Order: sequence, then structure tokens, then C-alpha cells
Amino acid sequence: MERYFIKVVGRVQGVGFRYNTLFVAKTFGVTGWVKNCNDGSVDIEVQGEENSVQKFISKIKQGGNPVVKVTDTKIVKIECVEGERTFKVNY
Repeated sequence: MERYFIKVVGRVQGVGFRYNTLFVAKTFGVTGWVKNCNDGSVDIEVQGEENSVQKFISKIKQGGNPVVKVTDTKIVKIECVEGERTFKVNY
């Protein structure tokens, strides 16, 4: 089990990025959360089996739709959260 904090920079707010992230998380069976930041970036924490998490990260870097433009991602491995069962959009 792995958990990562990811900061996504680019055109990622107001373009459906968070909800696409939720869809991708459900597709790969990972848990965590996604939220917009005041600086225009998006923060994500994702947790799951190594293979699933890596597939999730790869898909997130692609953006998800033609309007999204991911220009940078910062990824840091962090401590797992026990008992987490869902992936959610935080406000």
C-alpha cells in the first residue's frame, strides 16, 4: 500500500479536472481526495496498491479532457491513512 501527495499545476480549475480525477480513482480502485487550491493548482492525496496508484498518477498527468492542460506535477510519498475507504472531492 502506498500514498502520495500530488500538486497539479496548469489549467486544472473550472474544467472538470476534479470530477475526472474522481472517475479515474474509481476506475483504478484507489482512495484519497482532490481539492482546488487558492493559487489555481489542485491538490490530491491518493492511496492504494502500487500498480493502481502508478496507473492513476499516469492518467492524471494526461489531464482527462481536451480543455485540461497539466503543465507540472509535484509528487511526494507520504504515510498511509488506515481505514480510508473512498475517494472524494473536497471543497
